[in-house]
Amino acid sequence: MNLNFKEIATASMILFAVIDIVGSIPVIISLRSKVGHIQSEKASIVAASIMVAFLFVGERILSLIGIDVNSFAVAGSFIIFFLAIEMILGITLYKDDMPESASIVPIAFPLIAGAGTMTSLLALRAEYHVENIIIAIILNIIFVYIVLKSSAKIERVLGNIGLSIIRKVFGVILLAIAVKLFAANINQLFQHGV
Repeated sequence: MNLNFKEIATASMILFAVIDIVGSIPVIISLRSKVGHIQSEKASIVAASIMVAFLFVGERILSLIGIDVNSFAVAGSFIIFFLAIEMILGITLYKDDMPESASIVPIAFPLIAGAGTMTSLLALRAEYHVENIIIAIILNIIFVYIVLKSSAKIERVLGNIGLSIIRKVFGVILLAIAVKLFAANINQLFQHGV
C-alpha cells in the first residue's frame, strides 16, 4: 500500500474543485424544485462507481483509441481551465439541457462524474498512486452526499453571495491546477516526441 497523506489531500482538493458540488448547489436546488426529490444515495453511489471504474479502465480505453495519458491530461487541463474561467467570471460556456428526473442524470453524471472529473482522474493517475486517488474519491463522494442531502439548508445559510464567493475561490484554485497539469504533461509529451 502506497498511502500518502499529501497525495490524498492534493487529489481530494483537485477533485473537490473539479466536482464543484458547492458551486452546483443552485443547479441542485432548481432540479429539486422541478422534480420534488433527489435520490442522494443513488446519485452518490453511481457517481463513485463511474469514477472508480474510469480510474481503472480509462487508460485502457484511451490506448484502444491510440491516445496516451499525457495527451489526455493536456486536453483535460484545457477543460479544467475553462471550468475555472466559468467559476471565476460567473459565465456559462457550456450548458446541458435539464432532464426530467434528477438522480443519475444529471447529478451523478455529468454534474459529479463529468468530463472534467474523468480527465482529472486520468491526470492524477499519471502522477499519483491509485489507492490515494480512490480514498480521495470516497472522501469527495461522502461530501457530495452530505451536500445533496442538505442543499436547502446550505442555500439558506450561505445565500447567493456566499455561494458566489466560494465558487470564485475554487475557480482560482482550479485555474492554478490547470496550469500545473498542463505544464507537467506538456513536458512529458515533448520528451516522448523526441
